[in-house]
Amino acid sequence: MTVIDEKGLVIEVDVRNCKRCGKLFNYAMGPIICPHCKEQMEEKFQEVKKYIRDHQGCGIAEVSETCDVSQQQIKQWLREERLQFSEDSPVGLNCENCGTMIRSGRFCERCKVEMTHNLQGIYRKEPQPEEHGKPKDYKDHARMRYLDR
Repeated sequence: MTVIDEKGLVIEVDVRNCKRCGKLFNYAMGPIICPHCKEQMEEKFQEVKKYIRDHQGCGIAEVSETCDVSQQQIKQWLREERLQFSEDSPVGLNCENCGTMIRSGRFCERCKVEMTHNLQGIYRKEPQPEEHGKPKDYKDHARMRYLDR
C-alpha cells in the first residue's frame, strides 16, 4: 500500500492482520504478529525459560501445561535455538538431515560441519583452462589494425 505523509513523501507500507489477535499493523518482517502480541510472546518465552531452568528434566508437555504455551511454540523456540533442554531431559528433537537426537536447533553438529564443507566447496574457484597454452592478452584486441590494399 502506498501512503503520502504530511511532507508529501511517498511511503510504501505493508499493512497486515495479526495472526493472533486479528488487529491491523504495519508489517516489517518476521512472524506476522503485531508488536503487542510479540511483547506478550516474549513474556511467555521468558516464563518458559525460567521454568525450564528451575525444573531441569521436565518435558515439553509439562512446560506447555504449566506455562500455558502450545507445544508447537516450545518446539519452534527449540528449533530457533532460543531454548535448550539439559542433557538429562527426556526432550529432544530430530536433526532435519540425519534424524539424530539433538537438544535444540535444526541440525546436529556433524551435519552442520558437512553442510559447511559442501558450501565452501561450491565457492572455490577452479582455475580456467587457458587456450592454446598461453594466457589471453587483452591489449592485443584493443589495437587498431590496417588492411593492405
